[in-house]
Amino acid sequence: MSEIRSAAGVEFENYPIVIIGAGAAGLCAALSAAEAGAEVVILERDPIPSGSTGLSAGLIPAAGTRFQRAKGIFDQPQLFSEDVQRKASGEADPELVSAICEGAGPVIEWLADDYGIPFEVIDDFNYPGHSAHRMHGLPTRSGGELMDRLRMVVENAGIPILTNTKATTLFADHDGHVRGISCLRGDSTIEEIGCSALILACNGYGGNSELVRRFIPEMADAIYFGHAGNQGDAVLWGDKLDADIRCLSAYQGHGSVATPHNILITWAVITEGGFQINIRGQRFSDESRGYSEQAAEVLRQPNGIAFDIFDERIAGIARQFPDFRNAEIAGAVIRADTVAELNKRIGVPLSPLSDEFSRVQGLIAEGGCDRFGRNYAGVSPLLPPYLAIKVTGALFHTQGGLAVTKNARVRRRDGGTFPNLFAAGGAAVGISGSSAKGYLSGNGLLSATVLGRLAGAAATLIIR
Repeated sequence: MSEIRSAAGVEFENYPIVIIGAGAAGLCAALSAAEAGAEVVILERDPIPSGSTGLSAGLIPAAGTRFQRAKGIFDQPQLFSEDVQRKASGEADPELVSAICEGAGPVIEWLADDYGIPFEVIDDFNYPGHSAHRMHGLPTRSGGELMDRLRMVVENAGIPILTNTKATTLFADHDGHVRGISCLRGDSTIEEIGCSALILACNGYGGNSELVRRFIPEMADAIYFGHAGNQGDAVLWGDKLDADIRCLSAYQGHGSVATPHNILITWAVITEGGFQINIRGQRFSDESRGYSEQAAEVLRQPNGIAFDIFDERIAGIARQFPDFRNAEIAGAVIRADTVAELNKRIGVPLSPLSDEFSRVQGLIAEGGCDRFGRNYAGVSPLLPPYLAIKVTGALFHTQGGLAVTKNARVRRRDGGTFPNLFAAGGAAVGISGSSAKGYLSGNGLLSATVLGRLAGAAATLIIR
């Protein structure tokens, strides 16, 4: 319902810090606040916390970590910030970019050293836009594993997570001071909970078809590959509170979701030398720019369909991701010993596919650029057996949201900040600028974990 009401006459059961949302942002915020000695409660609408994090590969980019140094990878937060701004065309808030990129390495080491989360650096391929191997993930390459581990450490810390609890109403004074919330519990009871500080770590709006059609119309009819609970509550609350809301046209898409299987195919199949064709057998874009902006490119093709074309060497890299292994089990991966056989199996015109394949192989051999601007320098040639996967474009999560300071405090439209309201994760504006093309791989979990930690620490300071 996303309502705002006056707190006058309402009796609350008070907690110092209330967090709405038990995804990566909310759990990191809770750990940070609890470490500083604050009493915290987390409200989660689902029976088991999962959210957007649980649907992801659980990868967090970070610069200058001990995990990178152990593998001889040179990286610095400044380089990371430059990569973020380059991808976002300079549209992201510089102060926020700096805070997040500087905070990412400490967050990874904090979670690893204090809570035993076994991060490692992915160094057998790199994601578009990153100038160093800086993606940190868990052995299973699974956001589900990351959520399970975060939830366990929060529970072990004695922090309560009230599941099956949907926040519906914020109680706030005329100056925006939040006094508490009303929530609907799983047994249909309504409960009011007071707070000294509120952290919105709840959601974006990818699951709200009305908001998607309004702000990102190019994805209005796309498959939604995110969490159904992402209904835009934070944005709707913020609008009623006169919060500063930015970049609602920004989102993370993906141009490689196996269809009709609805299984995410890692972009490693492209970055390692693969390419995409449409059902006419023709390439149509520079796939190496990024998987997010490629979603709309694929959807613009006939029937909204494309084929990933790659080889067995690339498949060996992709198999580190459970989604790719599941795609193989489901029969989504097509194999052939020749281009002609591959053409027959996927059913596109032979001449265009053969011509495109020959062009790509020639460009790989000479390290040249194609007609779309893609550079093939340093790319290995494709060797039989050749592989193909039929894919479409999808919307994963939105990147617009409540504008926040470097300490995750929510900004007002008039230029000030709210006295006790913070935002992180899908609730807060990301660092991807105003469109899909600004999304640098990992920006979602990067902002969620770092802003979550910053929000928890900052909220603790104001309740003392």
